[in-house]
Amino acid sequence: MSDTKRFIDMVLEHFPESRLTFQKALPTFHPESVDDAAGLFKLASEQDQKIYITGFGNTIDPDGEQFKELFIVRTDRLNQLVQVVPEDFYVVVRAGYPLQELNLNLEQHGLFLPHSDLPYVGSVGGAIAAGLTADYKGHDLPVSRYFIKADIVMPDGEVICPGSACFKSVSGFDIVKIFSPSWGQLGLIVNACLRVLPLSIADDYRNLKMHGLEYERFVDTFINPGDNVSAQYSLKIKSKFDPSGRLPLIDIFH
Repeated sequence: MSDTKRFIDMVLEHFPESRLTFQKALPTFHPESVDDAAGLFKLASEQDQKIYITGFGNTIDPDGEQFKELFIVRTDRLNQLVQVVPEDFYVVVRAGYPLQELNLNLEQHGLFLPHSDLPYVGSVGGAIAAGLTADYKGHDLPVSRYFIKADIVMPDGEVICPGSACFKSVSGFDIVKIFSPSWGQLGLIVNACLRVLPLSIADDYRNLKMHGLEYERFVDTFINPGDNVSAQYSLKIKSKFDPSGRLPLIDIFH
């Protein structure tokens, strides 16, 4: 029996059968909660099973030889709008919530998120992990600017909650920002807390232009960080929480 087949059998023992599907012949786990995701990651850590995290699979579709020995974790069932807090200008959504649907729900609260109106057809978690960026009056406006807190499952199954929903001055490095972009290398974002803006200023953001997603550049920087502070922090986190590379970097360009 292959290691992957043995791991599939263990997953079926630990989780409802409905959590597991096979997409393009690849075993694919669909967590529906933080506990689901943490339990799966802990089991994978114990069995040294490598995982690939994906959202809607629009940017990188897990298919082909590079993914053959991987266990896919897809966030499509983490698709709830958890909480809107108008008085404090933030919203909590799960990773698989479609980004373009967010403003449809925020509008009734007199709020909006600039990036929700971009022609990005993926999930909130995917947008954060891919570092979705817009052009705003000639300047880069990354979605990470509004990414303020998260519940994240690390490669060993530990759940961390970096960031804060409070308005405050922050000194030093804001650790939650390290997960945007991270392309699934550091862990699975399950819940994301986003700062949102009053609808009264939405007209100022109507003409945002979406930048192309730069996965190839991310791969190059992750391999050779140079003096890039964010990449250096990312690699430190990677070496601490994923020293054996259970979330492998997939270089689809070579």
